[in-house]
Amino acid sequence: MIDSPPAALEVRGLTKRFPGVLANDHIDIKLLKGQVLGLLGENGAGKSTLMNLIYGLYAPDEGEILVNGQVLTVKNPNDAISAGIGMVHQHFQLVPILTVTDNIMLGNESLSWGGFLNRRAARQRIVEISKQYGLDVDPDALVQDLPVGVQQRVEIIKALYRKCDILILDEPSAVLTPQETEGLFGIMRTLLARGVSIIFISHKLKEVLEICDHITVLRLGKVVGQADPKDSTEESLASMMVGRSVLLQVDKGPAKIGEEVLSIQDLSVRDDRKLLAVDHLSLNVRGGEILGVAGVQGNGQTELVEAITGLRQVESGHVIMGYKDITHASPRTITEAGVAHVPEDRRKNGMVATFPIKDNMVLQTYYIGPFSIGILANEKAKDDNARKLVKQYDVRTPSIYANIGTLSGGNQQKVIIAREFSRHNHLLLAAQPTRGLDVGSIEFIHKQIIAMRDAGMAVLLISTELDEIFSLSDRIAVMYAGKVIDTLNIEDATRESVGLLMAGVKREKTEKVATHG
Repeated sequence: MIDSPPAALEVRGLTKRFPGVLANDHIDIKLLKGQVLGLLGENGAGKSTLMNLIYGLYAPDEGEILVNGQVLTVKNPNDAISAGIGMVHQHFQLVPILTVTDNIMLGNESLSWGGFLNRRAARQRIVEISKQYGLDVDPDALVQDLPVGVQQRVEIIKALYRKCDILILDEPSAVLTPQETEGLFGIMRTLLARGVSIIFISHKLKEVLEICDHITVLRLGKVVGQADPKDSTEESLASMMVGRSVLLQVDKGPAKIGEEVLSIQDLSVRDDRKLLAVDHLSLNVRGGEILGVAGVQGNGQTELVEAITGLRQVESGHVIMGYKDITHASPRTITEAGVAHVPEDRRKNGMVATFPIKDNMVLQTYYIGPFSIGILANEKAKDDNARKLVKQYDVRTPSIYANIGTLSGGNQQKVIIAREFSRHNHLLLAAQPTRGLDVGSIEFIHKQIIAMRDAGMAVLLISTELDEIFSLSDRIAVMYAGKVIDTLNIEDATRESVGLLMAGVKREKTEKVATHG
């Protein structure tokens, strides 16, 4: 009998303990050469810890890592990189003010005679890798000027520049549009054809079924199952992840429409480059309804949300809450007017990474009772509030005193959701509310959003996930080039019609809307 070749990467009995938490409990996984291994699990299941062990960011307490059948001692990322392991993190490790070339060289600089940086040689190699793998990146561009999907390509080139043949992709499509995701899959297929083996971590079950050759599922730090994508469904994978059946389609009754809560009137807003991002836009949201805003990312949704919440200057037009004009109000005034905000970028606008969970739970209310008694903080009230919300929203943390920055991305999102949903508000402004969440958490959050709508709250939902838009919305407004080009009642909307609108094709016409300048 001929022995099968060794796996590209194998993990045997890998274990990692943190104070109060067994993050990885004797995990075994195997990545075969030229294959995509899907790694699934709820937030806090241990996926990121496992990848950080493989990549040398953590040291294991037990177990071993093998590359091509040889035991590998990984003390730091340099050891992993030397063994051909590359990792693209969910939150990109790039310096925005540097060029693509400088970012890729960083830590692996090419030197010319005399010890000077040889940018020309590095640039040429980047161009060659870009062409070889169909990555299409300008080596001279500043990273801060690149769309998210292109920044991800820079991360992939960075791994290939270091000659990786095992690539870990941690939530690679979490911030990508559907079109960018298809582009990513094309790149992955090219990598596979050229001998690269890939670990693919995602909460998007459709994508896992489409791109993976084999699936391993973690739950509470342990491997709880293996699956073949050809014999699996989203429902079966969700059940394996959560340990129970999961409702993937939210159950909701008809909307009971109330009075207008939010009115956007002829609003214009500029982006960071001083270009018009929101172009004389008007929309309204009434109590008891969910208005979903669909659109390819980069069509003004981010700037619209920032203008409503006081985070970006309004050039012209008005934002009306009830009968109050809040156009130029401060974020605190807008919060006190009854606006809950789940931001698109949780790290930038939703939390303070170095603050404990208990303090992040009261970022908007710390100065009022019961969390403040005069000028003194009421620590017991903050503790009680945090314990209640951590339990209610299933935040996986060893303690309410742990810094929120130490949590997984999904659990950070749960803290923000818990804080915003637990206050009494009139308007919920939810931008990508389930980005990075597992199927069980998505089910819970969707139920909470529907419950708020049924209690009479107005909900403005901004999402690039069409499944989420169709599942939750009572009406759908489609943004293109800074404008709402059409608004549809949910019963009149189809994925095809909304998809065309997202591309700028109006229902009344077959020609494209003029490109926004």
